[in-house]
Amino acid sequence: MDTVSKKKRSEIMSRIRSKNTKPEMLVRKHLSLKGYRYRLHDKKLPGKPDIVLKRKKIAIQVRGCFWHGHNCKLANYPKTNRKYWKNKIDNNRKRDRKNDKLIKKMGYKLIVINECKIRNKKLNLENKL
Repeated sequence: MDTVSKKKRSEIMSRIRSKNTKPEMLVRKHLSLKGYRYRLHDKKLPGKPDIVLKRKKIAIQVRGCFWHGHNCKLANYPKTNRKYWKNKIDNNRKRDRKNDKLIKKMGYKLIVINECKIRNKKLNLENKL
């Protein structure tokens, strides 16, 4: 059972951002310090990747472990309404796979960075760029 009211839960969930998240900002800062120029949320690419390095044809997706069903400790389903959350996250993963294929088909190299790698300071982009 949820420990807060439906109204309060709705208010909490409405504050969760899909753009300019803390992990995304850290990746952008890292790229800027290394001198890379990039575009944000390119609407011309499937799934509007978080960061696009057009000259290098690289798309970077910074994914929250919970929302994208990553297999780590940050990605546990909530104890309430499990069926809803499993379905939601499964659909997110299907959409991710579809968009990832389309981006690669367009000739872009795709780099997916999960939130847990950023939190654990295991962000190693130099090998991938």
